[in-house]
Amino acid sequence: MAARRATDEMRDRVVLGEFGVRNVHTTDFPGNYPGYEDAWDQRRFEEAFRVDVIREEEDTLEFDMVGIDAAIANAFRRILLAEVPTMAVEKVFVYNNTSIVQDEILAHRLGLIPIRADPRLFEYRNQVYSKHMTWVPLGNQTDLFPDADFRPVHDDILIALLRPGQEIDVLMHCVKGIGKDHAKFSPVATASYRLLPDITLLQPVEDEAAETLQKCFSPGVIEIQNINGKKVARVANARLDTFSREVFRHESLKNLVRLARVRNHYIFSVESTGILPPDVLVSEAIKILMGKCQRFLNELDSASME
Repeated sequence: MAARRATDEMRDRVVLGEFGVRNVHTTDFPGNYPGYEDAWDQRRFEEAFRVDVIREEEDTLEFDMVGIDAAIANAFRRILLAEVPTMAVEKVFVYNNTSIVQDEILAHRLGLIPIRADPRLFEYRNQVYSKHMTWVPLGNQTDLFPDADFRPVHDDILIALLRPGQEIDVLMHCVKGIGKDHAKFSPVATASYRLLPDITLLQPVEDEAAETLQKCFSPGVIEIQNINGKKVARVANARLDTFSREVFRHESLKNLVRLARVRNHYIFSVESTGILPPDVLVSEAIKILMGKCQRFLNELDSASME
């Protein structure tokens, strides 16, 4: 039974060796491990899945998604990068520009300034044909958005340096869009995930070896304790490690440590550009993913009826 439990534990780990990686198969794909039922099961998924918020600040959010497959984690990341809509400058009408910045460069820089305007209040720009040409007054927009505070997220983004007598006079039109159309619509500065590190000391590491081991990992990962007059290394916080594999450069240490990652435990880091709070971005990404799943189910239902 002990051997069985050890096998089950290693099956849940991606093991990093000196020259390669072992057990890299995705968890839910059936047939990778003979004798195990790896097929996806909804009940088992609902029991194992959870989301833990680790750190939340004004523009950053770190949270764990546990019990999902790599494909779902990556889909969630891609949606955050490319499919959560924002507002950005689309058209720049230059009336006067006597600065040293060319009109095209100026327009490009203006397009990359994040705009604090809730995209959920706007509709996507439609395909326009001649039949759609009509007169639309702009004066009632104040009544439509009485509480809106549309402006750049940051007031100190440098656009151009002007010498005495130079000026820039432009009119800008903002539209709703998504990151896969243009990077300027991406609502996040970064959106990444990594597997939870798992570091195991296979034997006691003491004295000078303990100090060398501590230097092989990121700060805070390895802690040195004083036990009966000896310096003894212990794993304090494996989550902080970046897995540089520095330990494998030391012949005396590389067989004393097992480096692994928990296969279905993903650490997400989301940094907003300031357009929307990161928790709202995550919520919107979940809604988009749910919509994709629903459309896929509808397609399956339609195909079964044909």
